[in-house]
Amino acid sequence: MSSTTEPAPGPGPRHAPPAPAAEAVVDLDAVRHNTRHLSGLAARSGAETMVVVKADGYGHGAAAVARAALSAGATRLGVATLEEALALRSAGVGAPLLSWLHLPDADFAAAVAAGVELSVSSRVHLAAVLAGARSAGRPVRLHLKADTGLSRNGCPPGEWPGLLDDVADGVAAGACEVAAVWSHLAAADEPGQPAVDSQAARLAAAVAAARDRGFTPQRHLCNSAGLMTRPDLHLDVVRPGIAVYGLDPLVPPAESPLRPAMTLRGRVALTKTVAAGEGVSYGHEWVAREPRALALVPLGYADGVPRRLNDRGRMRVRIAGTVRPVAGRVCMDQFVVDCGRPGALDVAIGDPVELFGTGDAGGPTAQEWADELGTIHYEIVTGVRGRVRRTVTEGSA
Repeated sequence: MSSTTEPAPGPGPRHAPPAPAAEAVVDLDAVRHNTRHLSGLAARSGAETMVVVKADGYGHGAAAVARAALSAGATRLGVATLEEALALRSAGVGAPLLSWLHLPDADFAAAVAAGVELSVSSRVHLAAVLAGARSAGRPVRLHLKADTGLSRNGCPPGEWPGLLDDVADGVAAGACEVAAVWSHLAAADEPGQPAVDSQAARLAAAVAAARDRGFTPQRHLCNSAGLMTRPDLHLDVVRPGIAVYGLDPLVPPAESPLRPAMTLRGRVALTKTVAAGEGVSYGHEWVAREPRALALVPLGYADGVPRRLNDRGRMRVRIAGTVRPVAGRVCMDQFVVDCGRPGALDVAIGDPVELFGTGDAGGPTAQEWADELGTIHYEIVTGVRGRVRRTVTEGSA
């Protein structure tokens, strides 16, 4: 997604440019609201808040979200890749920053030079990171990731002592220091799941082994769901991700204290009336039973509106202040809205169409899309792409 730009000044009157055909509006005030709520929960346990802004801030814009979160109580930031970390540094974001998912043949020197803290999960990765530190001419702050049961990234228990041996050698050589020992929860969004306590116990054992070597690491384990349900596991740092963007990992939007930050919208490109018996979109899965007014919206699966979203005919959008169904299949570049009987709804070319947003007044939400598709709202907001322009605002969308 690209960012909006102001038109160049010139002679004569200036007119506001037309609204984009496809737009993701990101409400930074909602980001700040959510961060204040989440960091407040963490502060009660004495924990810092590391806001996760990987995947370009879950599709919301990493630099803008980072600044908003830091102004609202976050003290640290987290990303997955070196490229994401260096992009934030290039954007002038100087807060403590952790990057955690790398191949061992990456060039770590630039990240170390930029003060990026790096996670390691194996002796091979550690060796590459230490080589980068030597090349950068400064020690690297390490977050040692333990595999506590998610079985993705992280050092298995049997390999943990060897990793600590190599870290101790790196510390003695002045190439690194141990900032933290950490892990990631597999099922925190399922309250009462015994795996959560099992993972916490395994992390405690990994921390104890690190302390036995003389290290004094911080500890972090909780993602958004863990932060919201397990204050006993806040430890030293929490890492909220999806909740910062107002998408609750636990409860429906109407019951959540969080405010969704993204509203996806388009504009009507064409209106028409079709007679009874006329089919709409590929395959004619939708056929008008009586004369119907239709509106064409130029977004499709190339822009992050999944083709499967209307398989069962339950996709809804808000148009002319009313929630209306989509007629027929979502196409690569467009879909059609059933506006009812001719004249029943006052819809004109250029009118805004809300695909998902805050859910106010019954409007569609990213959670509803996820429910319809059998997925999670993370996938919905990070999937917005293609020709969608991102517009960042300081107030409600």
